[in-house]
Amino acid sequence: MQQILVNMNFVEELQWRGMIHTIMPGTEEQLQKEVTAAYVGIDPTANSLHIGHLVSVMMLKHFQLAGHKPIALVGGATGMIGDPSGKSQERNLLDEETLRYNEDCLKKQLARFLDFDSDAANAAELVNNYDWMKSFSFLDFIRDIGKHITVNYMMAKDSVKKRLSEEAKTGMSFTEFTYQLVQGYDFLHLYKEKNCKLQMGGSDQWGNITTGSELIRRKTGGEAFALTCPLITKADGTKFGKTEKGNIWLDSNLTSSYSFYQFWLNVSDEDAEKYIKIFTLLTKEAIDSLITEQREAPHLRSLQKALAREITILVHSEADYDAAVEASQILFGKGTAETLAKLDKATFLSVFEGVPIFDINRSVLEAGVNVVELLATETNVFENKSEVRRMITGGGLAINKTKVENADLVVNASLLINNQYLLIQKGKKNYYIIEVK
Repeated sequence: MQQILVNMNFVEELQWRGMIHTIMPGTEEQLQKEVTAAYVGIDPTANSLHIGHLVSVMMLKHFQLAGHKPIALVGGATGMIGDPSGKSQERNLLDEETLRYNEDCLKKQLARFLDFDSDAANAAELVNNYDWMKSFSFLDFIRDIGKHITVNYMMAKDSVKKRLSEEAKTGMSFTEFTYQLVQGYDFLHLYKEKNCKLQMGGSDQWGNITTGSELIRRKTGGEAFALTCPLITKADGTKFGKTEKGNIWLDSNLTSSYSFYQFWLNVSDEDAEKYIKIFTLLTKEAIDSLITEQREAPHLRSLQKALAREITILVHSEADYDAAVEASQILFGKGTAETLAKLDKATFLSVFEGVPIFDINRSVLEAGVNVVELLATETNVFENKSEVRRMITGGGLAINKTKVENADLVVNASLLINNQYLLIQKGKKNYYIIEVK
């Protein structure tokens, strides 16, 4: 990836995209004065990012495009504690082997967005706060860091007050209470070691970030800055990035690229107008044109299609996007047997999620079985053989998107999709899956 230096004001870029919630005075002036390093903290408790991480990742992306240096901080140490901001319980302790594995996985995903490998002055870096916290003794920490921040200052933070309020059922442990000091020390460490003068994050991180800038001021007399983005919400009030099945992950092994594409394709018009500014690199002119087009012809869903395309290519690849679009056609009658045969297992199951599944022993298909027997005797896709024959005569039965024209057809294992499935279609919209066991 080549370094791209553009004549772009980072703060102005984020403002029109709706990506600034709070910004410390002097931040914009600092960025205009010199190439500046900024960091965002990322929780390493999983081996993949999910779309809830994407806002801060896009902030780093724009930061690098504006000529500045992004630092992604994997919170190995802080991830072992648990951040009270917006949380109701503490996290589990990670062992170092798991932590390092997750760190490697996250860097590979971040490399889709950031240039880590060039020799440019603003090449991105990935750091892990476990590396400088693991040998920091408790006594050293409270002596060198704790004495600079008063309890009064820490108690005044909204995240702390919320957890200590009468509404909170679980209260707040000392471990969590010290979180802002540990995160504040990260900022101090990066300020001293990497000349990092800006920390960015979600609006719920404002208290933790400003503790860091205050610690820098009190320890070194230096000046550091803070910038936060709004917490992303959905127009209907439900939580962004969550589905009934849980998080939308960037790892295609956890969320197929097809399901990822479908998530963005199915957002509301109101959310699409907001998300396309935040999660793509499209210009203001291009986005304004799409918004106008959408308002004039909402049924065409121009915004959702552009959003789903841009972000699927950014996170996965153009080939994955093309495959997702092709797979989407299957349910609308435009897919072919060739399209179906190309689907990997995860995409196949995603496309036909919720479709009734019938099991059959592999030996039945290896020996070969008459289609009528298969659908009415070996499985219960049809209630009886007469119904199967009528459907075939009427031209309404297809196996793997190929019309069955003869009731004497023998179905065998060579027809299996991914060596495991048969797709049965009654009429235009009724699908069933036969899975071999």
